[in-house]
Amino acid sequence: MTAGVEEVFGKKFSDVMILLLLAFIINIILVRFRKLTKLRSLFTTGHVQVQQASTAYWLILFALPGLLTNNVALLAVMAVVLGLYWAVGSNLTIKPTQELTDGAGFCLGHQQIMGVALFSWIAGKWHESDVKKGKKASKKIEDIELPGFMAIFNENMVCTALLMTLFFGAILLLLGRDYLVEAEFLDKDASFLFYILTTCLNFAVYLAILQLGVRTFVTELTNSFQGIANKLLPGSIPAVDCAVSYGFGSPNAVPIGFLAGAVGQFLAIGALILLQSPVLVIAGFVPVFFDNATIAVYANNRGGLKAAIVLPFISGLCQVFGSALIAGWVGMAAYGGYLGMWDWAVVWPVFTVVMKYLQYVGLAIVIIALIAIPQIQYKLDKDGYFLMTEDWEAYKELKAKKAE
Repeated sequence: MTAGVEEVFGKKFSDVMILLLLAFIINIILVRFRKLTKLRSLFTTGHVQVQQASTAYWLILFALPGLLTNNVALLAVMAVVLGLYWAVGSNLTIKPTQELTDGAGFCLGHQQIMGVALFSWIAGKWHESDVKKGKKASKKIEDIELPGFMAIFNENMVCTALLMTLFFGAILLLLGRDYLVEAEFLDKDASFLFYILTTCLNFAVYLAILQLGVRTFVTELTNSFQGIANKLLPGSIPAVDCAVSYGFGSPNAVPIGFLAGAVGQFLAIGALILLQSPVLVIAGFVPVFFDNATIAVYANNRGGLKAAIVLPFISGLCQVFGSALIAGWVGMAAYGGYLGMWDWAVVWPVFTVVMKYLQYVGLAIVIIALIAIPQIQYKLDKDGYFLMTEDWEAYKELKAKKAE
């Protein structure tokens, strides 16, 4: 992509790091003046910030080529849009994350933050609609006890190991022994069957380690962040990697969301092939897993098993179709790929279309819309909005009194 930016736009990719710094400063300023902006979260996921700054740099250059003549104006515009996205997107995940974790004091700062907020809202509304209609609401995954021999799936390690063996085992069998040997994944004299089993079972082990270590990480992170927040950013919370959420709610939501999203992606890829799309998107593990597993964890908490299956499936469709459309349109497909995670397959393509066709009016619309989102959130819950991050127990008491 580095060569592509210089070739297509005549800009050095080193400007991306300047953009990242400026956008992060914008995020800090927005949170510092939270009483005015109504923003309470600081995006702290460094590797994600690098990826997003790189992609945003290309998309905004494509949409607003007139800024190429003034590098200062270019970086200023980009920093405002990206900084607002970080602050507003992560802020949207505060309520569903506090509900999921019972007030753990963090929110999400990743590639699907607006997707998580949207699907959490849909799952909640879906659950409410079923209750109002007198339908039996879908149980949460952790509340389902499977009968007979299927009870083994109640154990997360067993469930993950079996599902991953079926999923990855099928893929490895399709790739074949010869390909794996040629690619140096497998030794010539090694057992192909044993390689498949160890690869799949290792995934379950690594996921278990991730889930077990999450709570310790969260405790240390939130305590460390509070030392900074109390002085510089009072009332704020850190926005962290989505994997942190896997230690809360149902552990089995993670493999279920992964598999549902993968099915959606594979069906969408098949549709692209049938439609003879000029851009073919190959599902990457990171979007399939981290987007859809995360969405399932939040959807299950709000809407139960049904939401944890259907919504990641829809997410998988969006990831492939959205990425194919935007990557082909802006020219990134010619340089090896695209950041195909939910927000960048759905939200940022919308930003790009609006800015491309309406130019600076479109830029103003995007900025105003982002600024307006937290203001609307605040007006919907004035009493509890800031209390939610300052004192979760007091917030729950407030909500309980209002519900009486």
